[in-house]
Amino acid sequence: MLSKFTVSNFKNFKEPFIFSLEDAKNYSFNASAVKEGVVQNAIVYGYNGVGKSNLGLALFDIVGHLTDKHTDAENSYGESSYLNAYNKTRAATFKYEFLFGRQRVTYSYEKKSFRLLLKEQLIINDQIVAEIDRSQGTIARIELAGAESLNKELNNPNLSLLKYIQTNANLIDSLENRILAEFFDFVNKMLFYRSLSRNLYLGYENGVWDIETDIIKKGKLKDFELFLNEKANLDCRLEAVSTFDKIIIAFDFDGVHIPFYDIASTGTQALALFYAWSLRLRSEQPVSFLFIDEFDAFYHHELSRAIVELLKASKTQFVLTTHNTSIMTNDLLRPDCYFLMWPNKIQSLAASTAKELREAHNIEKMYKAGAFYE
Repeated sequence: MLSKFTVSNFKNFKEPFIFSLEDAKNYSFNASAVKEGVVQNAIVYGYNGVGKSNLGLALFDIVGHLTDKHTDAENSYGESSYLNAYNKTRAATFKYEFLFGRQRVTYSYEKKSFRLLLKEQLIINDQIVAEIDRSQGTIARIELAGAESLNKELNNPNLSLLKYIQTNANLIDSLENRILAEFFDFVNKMLFYRSLSRNLYLGYENGVWDIETDIIKKGKLKDFELFLNEKANLDCRLEAVSTFDKIIIAFDFDGVHIPFYDIASTGTQALALFYAWSLRLRSEQPVSFLFIDEFDAFYHHELSRAIVELLKASKTQFVLTTHNTSIMTNDLLRPDCYFLMWPNKIQSLAASTAKELREAHNIEKMYKAGAFYE
């Protein structure tokens, strides 16, 4: 699981910006929201333009060079806006800290652009096991069992050292190599998505797929119907209907079929996207880390709460961004799971007041009254 993330000189993050999920408190309620001292369920608030979306893009930068998953590189990581406009170092830095059981992994790197890597370093349990600094040369340091005969010279700055090791080394069984495999498995299963002006996702899968076809092929149409009726308080019947080129989902009005996307509201369409991705949370290869940007932009507040409850039940570590304070409640999560974001920092409600917060406190009311400070 991800425990801490630091980024600088990427998009709006000029100075080091630290997002720590390790500052969990000893609350006895909603205990499942925290695992081994690391926040599993985080909801982020912040003014428009503060950088919530960019935080998600920064977190998922790692997907671009360590995996072959979808990245939407041209739109999300374009060269003109990749680096912070004010910073003169001309390199973005990223640092990820993970916990896999009791094993700690720290992966850091510098990039000149989305594809161009300058430095990489992997530390497992305080021991450097792989690193390269292309400003000093093209010879990498690799301290992993089974990689002794691997060519250490990496001339291609677009090639990640870690991905090179994973692809080419015949690693033998060892604690470090098992942790490395777990690290790669985690990164390969990370997922970012949002549905605002256009659907966008990063990680987990490749290519573009059709929501209707996906739900129908998985045999989940009636489950989707139940989901809409129970969670969104709709009263609908859905059927699979053949058109001239594919099978679509249609509303069934006593035998009269109208295509789903012809009349579904914006919120219902957003729910269809959420449902399709939620199937991945329940699959044999479940999502490891989920970031949904503006997750409830089109939802009624009761539906927003229901979605958070569903995500909690999935056991997936997740981060959601929102402006909806109705779900800022100790009935749903806890003060160390709600984060306030400013241009230069992010911290939980629990870390934003000297007051001892308890389960009975109305934290939404306190937030609106200005009880939490930067």
